[in-house]
Amino acid sequence: MNERLLLGRSIETGSWVHKLDARSKLTGMLLYVAVILLADSWPSMALLAVFSIAVMASTRIPLKYFIKAAKPLRYLMLFIFIVQLLSVKTGAVLWSAGFFSLHEGGLRLAAFSVIRMLFLITFTALLTFTTTPGKLNQGLEGVLSPFKKLGLSPDRITLMISIALRFIPTILDESQIIMKAQASRGADLQELPLKEKARMLVSLLVPVISSAFRRAQDLVYSMEARGFRMDAPRSRYHRLRWGAADTVFVAMFVIMGVAVALL
Repeated sequence: MNERLLLGRSIETGSWVHKLDARSKLTGMLLYVAVILLADSWPSMALLAVFSIAVMASTRIPLKYFIKAAKPLRYLMLFIFIVQLLSVKTGAVLWSAGFFSLHEGGLRLAAFSVIRMLFLITFTALLTFTTTPGKLNQGLEGVLSPFKKLGLSPDRITLMISIALRFIPTILDESQIIMKAQASRGADLQELPLKEKARMLVSLLVPVISSAFRRAQDLVYSMEARGFRMDAPRSRYHRLRWGAADTVFVAMFVIMGVAVALL
């Protein structure tokens, strides 16, 4: 089960992107989101695709892993494409049948929405593939540290993210155990009709949620027993160091944003 799980999983290849400071990668991802929103033409989308593939290839991680990261959201992307295609009524009419009509503006906007979402999911997967959860949380804490003056606690945010990432494989394993227990009693989810599958999923959610709350409560008790205090000063085993490669990495996204804006 954990071998098929890509969310929050780091894949070590020793590339130059793996060695970057987590803060530079987080900054690069934020800039990449801004570049995606700026891209509103086919030339800019093509340039963005070349840039994204080049950076992903430089990690020496097979591109199939980035594609697999977007696979769970393929139905959501299809839904967004259909809704945009049918709801936007701008531009020339491409096809019409009764109340339904497809317009050029709707097709363009639907394609751009799906492409933006695909870029966002596949490229931002680079952040978790090349950074361990511990360094990612440490980098996020460093990025959010200026907001302490506004009353925001970076420690709380990073702790929540860390616990959430670590709970994902645990909850999935728990779901797998419950599904196998139900299958051993003759309730095989794959062989049931759609209506029965929906009923089985409801019966699956209750014990999984109950187990998640129980594990969370046990975690709270264990942290309290070890004297954990939020916002307490702590030393770092690994210290983040910003180098020349981090500056170059961030500058790449700035240059990319300027190029897309000009196009």
